Amino acid sequence: MAAEENKQTVRKMWEALSLKDWETLKSCLAEDVHYEDIPTEDPGARGPENVVKRLRIAFDQLSDHEHTIHHLICEGDVVFLDHTEVWTFSTGEKATNPFATLHEMKNGKIAKWSDYWDVSGFVGQFPQTFLEVMAKGSAEDFSD
Repeated sequence: MAAEENKQTVRKMWEALSLKDWETLKSCLAEDVHYEDIPTEDPGARGPENVVKRLRIAFDQLSDHEHTIHHLICEGDVVFLDHTEVWTFSTGEKATNPFATLHEMKNGKIAKWSDYWDVSGFVGQFPQTFLEVMAKGSAEDFSD
């Protein structure tokens, strides 16, 4: 795939995430996609359905998700994204965090999604009710 097409797929996926458009988001993911938050012990999720299931645990608790791309760079099938997310929780609190995300592409779809971020800096902004919801999930919930 051409670099511009890979970048477009990544943009489309992030736009779908902000809109909570789960079907469009899944359409950007390869069948064997692996998503993980690198700085955590969680092994992540495999497959589009499990990725969305994992994302929804957090995103269903949000009333808004702002996403600002600072840099989007593609070399072959690797797309690097430097971005900031602002999460607005349904309880009104906001959390802002910079992310570095690496997407590995396969046949025009995201096959690997690795987020790099400051755990304590971001999680420290979360309301207690959100942390309680997140604690209920386990790695087994996102694997087949």
